[in-house]
Amino acid sequence: MAASWRELVIGHNNEPYSLTSWPTDCQAAIFDGVPELPDITVYVEALERRIIGQPIVVLDLHTPFLLRTVDPPLHSVTDKPVRAVRRLGKRIIASIDDDLYIVMHLMIAGRLHWLEPAKRVPRNVLATFEFPNGKLTLTEAGSKKRASLHLVRGSEALKQFERGGLEPLQISQHEFAQQLRSENHTVKRSLTDPRLFSGIGNAYSDEILHRARLSPVKLTSRLTDDEIATLYLAMRESLQEWTDRLRAEADGVFPEKVTAFRPEIAAHGQFGQPCPVCGTAIQRIRYADNETNYCPRCQTEGRLLADRALSRLLKQDWPRRIEELEG
Repeated sequence: MAASWRELVIGHNNEPYSLTSWPTDCQAAIFDGVPELPDITVYVEALERRIIGQPIVVLDLHTPFLLRTVDPPLHSVTDKPVRAVRRLGKRIIASIDDDLYIVMHLMIAGRLHWLEPAKRVPRNVLATFEFPNGKLTLTEAGSKKRASLHLVRGSEALKQFERGGLEPLQISQHEFAQQLRSENHTVKRSLTDPRLFSGIGNAYSDEILHRARLSPVKLTSRLTDDEIATLYLAMRESLQEWTDRLRAEADGVFPEKVTAFRPEIAAHGQFGQPCPVCGTAIQRIRYADNETNYCPRCQTEGRLLADRALSRLLKQDWPRRIEELEG
């Protein structure tokens, strides 16, 4: 028997779908997600406490597909100390002596782990950075390997990784408004565009928009001054609060629970769960490997946004308002 639109939108017996029944790569995308500004910031702080001033004893690649550069050679970092670690967008950059830079992008499912010196490196590791005081490993869940490692020489070489986005926690409301209105896109797309804003991705943009009570598909050209002011404040509060939360959660230990799917999150990854503000079931728009989550009552005046695949399948049966789902 074919599933009804209610089951397709909100799940069988009014329950949200169990993500554990999805393919592994889909689970990796939903449960993890690309580490964003708060996650990368906490990673950087954890690395600073452990590897600044420490020489790289061994850099061991366990797969040839991770490294995206050939010159300078990898062995050129051996026995050289790390001088600084910083975030560039969603990348982590480690500065090494002799003007060398290691650039890591974790993508969707890449994660970093810290092991004590005597601990054995697991089999599923893509790379191991061995220091006198411990080992930093890079892993990536799922079958699609997208994480990348670059080794470059000179600060000029880092410009290829700069997308031009402004730092969300370092800009004024006026700068935010100018950047937001520089192109006419949906507000969701603008927040996640690395050419406009640095370090915001799928997960935290959902949180920002939920806090600002704005539709993810509203065009930036139609935002009022008051809406932009609200969005600016929501952006700063969401990113700072989550950075503080993740920092406190790590509490000096290397962060191991880096994921976009958390029970404390208001919207992202919460499809079918009650909105923490009004209790309405969180809805979603799915496209490719991404999912946008929103509350129809708080953000879209009760309107259900069209999911491209499902609305094409259901055609005229696609519900238009949240009241149709609630019976």
